[in-house]
Amino acid sequence: DIEIHYKCVSLSIWVLMFLSAFEVCRRPTKSNILCSLFPTEMLESNNLLTFNGLANSSAYHSFLLDEERGRLFVGAKDHVLSFNLVDINLDMQLISWPPSPSRRDECKWAGKDVQKECSNFIKVLQPFNQTHLYVCGTGAFHPVCAYVEVGKRLEVHPSHINGELYAGTSADFMGRDFAIFRTLGKHHPIRTEQHDSRWLNDPRFISVHLIPESDNPEDDKIYLFFRENAIDGEQISKATHARIGQLCKNDFGGHRSLVNKWTTFLKARLICSVPGLNGIDTHFDELQDVFLMSSKDPKNPIIYAVFTTSSNIFKGSAVCMYSMADIRRVFLGPFAHRDGPNYQWVPFLGRVPYPRPGTCPSKTFDGFESTKDFPDDVITFARSHPAMYNPVFPINNRPIIIKTDVDYQFTQIVVDRVEAEDGQYDVMFIGTDMGTVLKVVSIPRGTWHDLEEVLLEEMTVFREPTAITAMELSTKQQQLYLGSTIGVSQMPLHRCDVYGKACAECCLARDPYCAWDGSQCSRYFPTAKRRTRRQDIRNGDPLTQSDEADGERGLLDKTMYGVENSSSFLECSPKSQRALIYWQFQRHGEDRKQEVCSVMYTVEAKRPVISITI
Repeated sequence: DIEIHYKCVSLSIWVLMFLSAFEVCRRPTKSNILCSLFPTEMLESNNLLTFNGLANSSAYHSFLLDEERGRLFVGAKDHVLSFNLVDINLDMQLISWPPSPSRRDECKWAGKDVQKECSNFIKVLQPFNQTHLYVCGTGAFHPVCAYVEVGKRLEVHPSHINGELYAGTSADFMGRDFAIFRTLGKHHPIRTEQHDSRWLNDPRFISVHLIPESDNPEDDKIYLFFRENAIDGEQISKATHARIGQLCKNDFGGHRSLVNKWTTFLKARLICSVPGLNGIDTHFDELQDVFLMSSKDPKNPIIYAVFTTSSNIFKGSAVCMYSMADIRRVFLGPFAHRDGPNYQWVPFLGRVPYPRPGTCPSKTFDGFESTKDFPDDVITFARSHPAMYNPVFPINNRPIIIKTDVDYQFTQIVVDRVEAEDGQYDVMFIGTDMGTVLKVVSIPRGTWHDLEEVLLEEMTVFREPTAITAMELSTKQQQLYLGSTIGVSQMPLHRCDVYGKACAECCLARDPYCAWDGSQCSRYFPTAKRRTRRQDIRNGDPLTQSDEADGERGLLDKTMYGVENSSSFLECSPKSQRALIYWQFQRHGEDRKQEVCSVMYTVEAKRPVISITI
C-alpha cells in the first residue's frame, strides 16, 4: 500500500510501463466530499483574503453589508469596523468602544468572566438613513447604544433619528427575563408578556424580518426566528423546539389588559425532520440560522433554515426550505390549548373571538384602527393562547440537505439565485463550526418540489478551526464575507478556473456560475454568445457538451511513461466533485492493461488522504 497525500504522489515504478489516467463521468451522489481546498492553496491563488483580527479584540459576529457604499460593517469585541467590499485589507476603519472601567469592575464583582463577558460586544448594527447607523453593544452587562456616522471615517456621537428597533434579548442581569421588544420610534416601548413560559421559554433568538402581508402597509408583520425549550406538556423529556413568531407592525398593546405588551404575538413550531417508518421522524430542532430568498412577490420569500440536533442518538445538520403560504396557513389554523385529565396540548375547538388573535388592525380585514380598540375577550384569548397547534412543515416535507456522517455541524447560510443556461438555480453557501464553507446547488429532478443536492466545493477559510458565526453575500462584488471569533475572511462566489482545462471537467462540475466558453472554464453570463458556451447543470453530462469526451465511455485519457528505478507523479485529485480518477499500467511488451490502484478518499488529520494499492 502506498499512502498518497493531496495533489500528487511519487510512485517508484520497477518495470518499464505506461500509465493511463481516466477521468470518468458519474452521476452525483450524496457521498462525502472528495477533497477540500485549504487556506494555503486559496491564499496562493489569491482566492482568499483574511483579516486576522485586532490584538485586543475578537468575536467578529455582527455583519451589516452596505452595497451602495461598498462597505462591510462588522461588530466585534469593543470595536466597530468598516471594510472595503473589494478587498477587506485595503482601507479598514474602526472605532474603539470599550465599556467604562467602572462598568467593567461592576461586571467583575458580579462574578462574570472579565475577558469573556465584561466587554462591549457589538450585537446590533442597523442602518437608519444615508449618514448614520444605529449600533448597540452589551456594555459589560449594561447595554449601550449610539449613532455612528459613516463617512470618510467612522464617528460616534448623539443623534436623533426616526425608526423602530425590534429585538429579542434577555432583559435582566441573570438572563432569566427574555423578551421581544420594540423600542425607539414615536410610541411607548412594547414587549412580550413577562415570566410566562407559554410565550417564551428560555429562547435563543436567531433573526427577525419584516414581510408584507398585503399591499396595505397596515398589514405588515414582523417574523421572528428562534429556538426555545419545549413548553411543558409538548414533550415527555426536556427538548428544544425551533420556532417562528409573528407580530403586527402596528401593534400598540391593549387598553386595559396587555398594556404595552404585544396583543398579536403568535408562535408556531418549525419542523425539519426525516420521515421514517411507522411515523417515527428524525428531528433537527436546534435552529442555527435563517436566510430569506426574495422573489418577484415581496410577500412570499422562500425561507432557508439551518438546523442541528442535540440528540444523544445521532449528530447531524440539515437545511430545510419553507414557504410563506404554509406559514400563514398554520397561523390561521387551530390554537394550542391545554385540556383533558392529563392537561395535554390539544387543538382549541371552541369559539375564537373576533377579530381573530394575530390579525393586524387595518381596513383590509376588520376595520379596527388600533389594537387598543380590540375587545377584552380578544386580548384575554391572545394572552393565554400564543402558540399554534399545527407545526410548519418544510417544502416537500423533508430537508433538502442532510449531513450526519461528518465531524462538523452547520452554523450559517446565505443563498444566491444564479441564472444558468437551463434555468435559475439557488446556490447555498453553508458555514460550519470547523471554519469550512460548503457550496451546494439544489437541482430539480422533475419539479421544484423534488430537489437534488449537488456539493460543488468545500473550502476552509480560516487558518485554524473556528466556527463561522456571520456570513454576508455581495451580488454586486460577487464575494462572500465570513466572520468568526478570530477574524474576517473574503472569498469569491465562483472560481471556475479550479475545474480544470477541459470542457468535460467544466461540465462535470455542474456549477451554475461556470461554463465552457470554447477555450476555458469561465464565468457564465446570460448575455454571452450561445455559439461557444456549454453548460449542463441539470444533468452534468459531458457527452452532450464536450467535443473531447471519449465516445460512449465518457473518458478523458492521459498517458504517462515511466522508466525503471525512476519516480513518476500521478495526479490524484479530480477537478470536479462529480469525477473519479483511476490509473492503469501496461508492462513493456504486453497488450493487457492492469489497474494500478483503487482510489479511496478519507479525511484524516484535517487533510484528504488517498490510499492506493498496487
